[in-house]
Amino acid sequence: MDLGIRGKRALVCAGSKGLGRGCAEALAEAGVDLVLNARGAEALETTAQAIRDRFNVAVTTVAGDITTEPGRAEVLAAAGAVDILVTNAGGPPPGMWSDWDREDFIRALDANMLTPIALMKALLPGMIAQGWGRVINITSASVRSPIGVLGLSNSARAGLTGYVAGTSRQVAPHGVTINNLLPGIHDTDRATALDSGVMQAQGIDRETARAQRMAGIPARRYGTAAEFGAACAFLASQHAGFMVGQNILLDGGAFNATV
Repeated sequence: MDLGIRGKRALVCAGSKGLGRGCAEALAEAGVDLVLNARGAEALETTAQAIRDRFNVAVTTVAGDITTEPGRAEVLAAAGAVDILVTNAGGPPPGMWSDWDREDFIRALDANMLTPIALMKALLPGMIAQGWGRVINITSASVRSPIGVLGLSNSARAGLTGYVAGTSRQVAPHGVTINNLLPGIHDTDRATALDSGVMQAQGIDRETARAQRMAGIPARRYGTAAEFGAACAFLASQHAGFMVGQNILLDGGAFNATV
């Protein structure tokens, strides 16, 4: 399928690895030029060159922490006007309700709620002015089905979801859509970290921990960054212009619901 976005320009945050890289590669395959951000300069440059070589698109890199004001300013200055925004940032650490204090919540909100909002506020006016734009926020399946040990993530991402619900309806008349992708367990560094938590808590090896977590997924496997990226590219496409303010689960059927 031709996604109709060849020649567009996208900013993809946390794009050097995992789900962010999956989104970047899928957009590049559709002919989209990229501005890639990540904290680690070496991994970022490696990913950027691999995408240039494979898809023959322009890739601009900006190494820095998107969750800080100076980091965002640098990324936005390098990005300029973009047609597509993919927000993404690492999730906060797991724990118990009794472990977290105010500063833990502030850090989670800064990374997983306030940073995407700041990026949207910066880039939506340009999209509105040109009459076309796409925003895809990578959030979490925990927005639909909270995970106890991920209370910081549950809270911050739920706040972003509420913001998107209202804002997406306000910008839709201008040809701009905002939607959220809600990943379940995908085979990324984040999954490896959470596997390690299970290993430590239960005194089991990695293979057993993964098998235990896969047993709770009807698909009986972890998702891949490539299939997640394909969903992102579709939401960014010309064909998704009637999808507004949606929260789309990619979790292998783990969330058990009729609607």
